[in-house]
Amino acid sequence: MVTVGQAQEDVVGGLEGLHGPVTVVRRCAELTELLAACQSGLARAAVVADGSEGLTASLVDRLGAVGVAIIALTDNADEAARLRSIGVASALTGVESAALAGRIADAVSQLTGTAQGGTHGTALGDTSAALRQLPAEPADAPRASGTGRIIAVWGPAGSPGRTFVAANMAGELAAEGQSVLLVDADSYGASIAAVLGLLDESAGLAQACRLADQGLLDADALAKIAMPVTTKLGTFRVLTGITRADRWTELRAAALSLVLDRAKEIADVVVVDTGFCLEADEELSFDTMAPRRNAATLRSLELADTVFAIGAADPVGVPRLVRGLAELEIAVPHVAPVVVLNKVRASAVGRSPERQLRDAWERYGPGPSLAGFLPADSAMADAALLSGSLLLEAAPESRIRRAIADLVCAPAQRSAKSSVFSSTTRRRVKD
Repeated sequence: MVTVGQAQEDVVGGLEGLHGPVTVVRRCAELTELLAACQSGLARAAVVADGSEGLTASLVDRLGAVGVAIIALTDNADEAARLRSIGVASALTGVESAALAGRIADAVSQLTGTAQGGTHGTALGDTSAALRQLPAEPADAPRASGTGRIIAVWGPAGSPGRTFVAANMAGELAAEGQSVLLVDADSYGASIAAVLGLLDESAGLAQACRLADQGLLDADALAKIAMPVTTKLGTFRVLTGITRADRWTELRAAALSLVLDRAKEIADVVVVDTGFCLEADEELSFDTMAPRRNAATLRSLELADTVFAIGAADPVGVPRLVRGLAELEIAVPHVAPVVVLNKVRASAVGRSPERQLRDAWERYGPGPSLAGFLPADSAMADAALLSGSLLLEAAPESRIRRAIADLVCAPAQRSAKSSVFSSTTRRRVKD
């Protein structure tokens, strides 16, 4: 283990006095030195004797990525609760050395996924297996995660309509009576605010990530940050995106995970508008723990319950979607995307565009089958964008509005062979 803080002498002396398997390999003066020591592979645990207020979710995530568990000493109940929210075990400053040794072993076991009393698969882990496992100090349990579901809307480069579809999905879900939070997690071109006609100076998601990184974000704080958007059929909340592309470093993966976890506590459905890029080239740099530009997109896709993959239905957009789905499978292997072709029109595909697209997809496309089509209706889409409103207000009877509503609100009623054009015809005949 390594230690940090001015109050470390008593801690070190007490642990070494046990003559047990705990070995102090480095005494650090500050957190930056501790981080460097841990990333070099010196230790499996770090004890922060004082200065725990400098710990953030991003720092904890970086240490956890190299297999280092953190134990902080504090007598402040509020600080202990904050530390728990970012994944840090805590103990009282006057904790006995034997109890601290047990807490260290417990933290390492939780990080590595090893059950208490078991042995670890590394040389360092084998020595810690002899540590006595003690129960944690009595404290209030952290608030449980909510039961809301996360819908991520992704698509390749080339403006396939991710943001437009995500915003209207949120509106349709809210119109169904569900509590909805719309999150703009695009680190390249955040535009939810522009689509909804909102002032975007606030960068709501960046504010939420900042509080989450410090362990200060709870459901009430998130509800205050999220901006309400009211339509004639319902109200939903919005976390607007970053105001400039160079602010992408504020969307750290660890902080975003906490934000989405809290979001499920205040909303039945969390709709996330992601970026297009799935590359992880930043990880090839010298500092492998540096922030990643695409971390917000990748983490959103990892945590999503449903991923909608949106592609443009034209000779350029379809090949981009095919290549993008292959990249998606590599980047997030467990995702089974719901593939939707947007801007479907005969002028770009030919007669009977849906039939031709489905036939071509079944013959040449990747594994996922097509789940739906959204017709091109530029006049209605432009009217909504011009007024800064959703289709349910600007064009409630438009084909594209009905197609989005059918896609997100009533998936069980959709048939794989249904056509947005034929469904419109059936409605007219019925009427």
